[in-house]
Amino acid sequence: MSEVAVSFKNVTKTFGKVYANKDVTFDVYKGEILSLLGENGSGKTTLMNMLSGIYYPDGGQIFINGKEEEIRSPRDAFDLGIGMVHQHFKLIDVLTTTENIVIGLKGKLNIKEAEKKIKAICDKYGFEVDPNKKVYDLSVSEKQTVEIVKVLFRGADILILDEPTAVLTPQETEKLFHVMRNMKEDGKSIIIITHKLHEVKAISDRVAVLRKGEFIDELITAECDEQQMTDMMVGHAVSLNIERKEPKNVKPRIIVDHLSVKDQDGIYKLKDISFIANSGEILGIAGISGCGQKELLEAIAGLQPIETGSILFAEDEKEQVELIGKDPRDIAEMGIVLSFVPEDRLGMGLVGNMDITDNMMLRSFRKGKSKIFTDRRKPRKLAEDVVDRLEVVTQSLETPVRRLSGGNVQKVLVGREIASSPSVLMTAYAVRGLDINSSYTIYDLINQQKENGAAVIFVGEDLDVLLELSDRILVLCGGEVSGVVDGRTTDKNTVGLMMTQKGGKA
Repeated sequence: MSEVAVSFKNVTKTFGKVYANKDVTFDVYKGEILSLLGENGSGKTTLMNMLSGIYYPDGGQIFINGKEEEIRSPRDAFDLGIGMVHQHFKLIDVLTTTENIVIGLKGKLNIKEAEKKIKAICDKYGFEVDPNKKVYDLSVSEKQTVEIVKVLFRGADILILDEPTAVLTPQETEKLFHVMRNMKEDGKSIIIITHKLHEVKAISDRVAVLRKGEFIDELITAECDEQQMTDMMVGHAVSLNIERKEPKNVKPRIIVDHLSVKDQDGIYKLKDISFIANSGEILGIAGISGCGQKELLEAIAGLQPIETGSILFAEDEKEQVELIGKDPRDIAEMGIVLSFVPEDRLGMGLVGNMDITDNMMLRSFRKGKSKIFTDRRKPRKLAEDVVDRLEVVTQSLETPVRRLSGGNVQKVLVGREIASSPSVLMTAYAVRGLDINSSYTIYDLINQQKENGAAVIFVGEDLDVLLELSDRILVLCGGEVSGVVDGRTTDKNTVGLMMTQKGGKA
């Protein structure tokens, strides 16, 4: 093995009485791609935040290129050649690519010279980016490219990539992997955090596993399989099979006809969308982030103003109710149980300052007989069931949900919505931020809703999961329908191409 780039020696970080990392010890080598794996709360992000200067260790040592260093700020990390590319991009939309890359640097800046250096970096590693293009005109993959070029521009030899493929098509992922291999050949050290184990196998040289804040072991990627990695993360055997049963008693439940939605600036977010979501079936929604998935689910839920079109709820073949013009309370008062797990879990789904029990009560507090007093017994029992079944990590049911990790917040939200036994269940990225064990628990719950006769509309970012879970897949591109495919017979490359080509045509 080559020289050591990063060495963690007994690194420890606590928050109150809770260990986020405890005596973590392992190395990262020059010229390698290391996957950092672990369940939610295993300490992956905390450890990388210490390496990138966001947190400071309570104990232990971090060595960079053989020398012990104190990394007290992101500036210190940059000075040591460490750069982190976060899952949520930190770019300014109204500035150009070049301006975003050089912003914050010291000294007098020469934009023309900066553009030349950016072009040299792109040519060296295989990036495709226009230095003069405004960020608001960039695709998701182009924005990610800008973030990576930004840290390379600052001289990073150690790169941390947090969920880098979360919003990429398979074709874009392959381009990213090609660039990563080029950086590796140039001697860069790359640490990748991802839950997609097939991508771990495809791109990484080694795997380091954390569990409950502690380093468990490291594996040579070529010498292990996905099952071994999963078992090591969780600490026991976990089945990786998503069971997809044949739909039964399939009947139209949600009928969307020529639906169009505009945003506040009058720009179409959805244009002439038509499809049917059937009871007893999972309809997957595929599309690059921002292609109208959010607006589509919000329109069905009564949260989005409609430009034109119709959304019908079909109780049976004879009785159909128009949902347009009705808000969520109107829909509920009609006896339609429509559950929505939104993308913005703390902005739309839950109230951060309220505890778990009170958040459970948000769906039921109007149903009580008394107009003054609310019944907390049933919501508390539901909270206990969700915490137990989904293994929500919390100090108590009285803990405000904003204090939970992102993955545990997602479990609370999904658990509450599924518990209402809905006629229609809509989920936007239901397992975003969840580890493999928790994700498969959610998939099982979604499959149960399908078997109970619900129409499930599942917006996902992992095409492998969409293909395994969905009976049919509706593909969106730029707010329009590219096509509807059979989840059993199509492949992810076909879906990936449809995500970038309106109408399914080049």
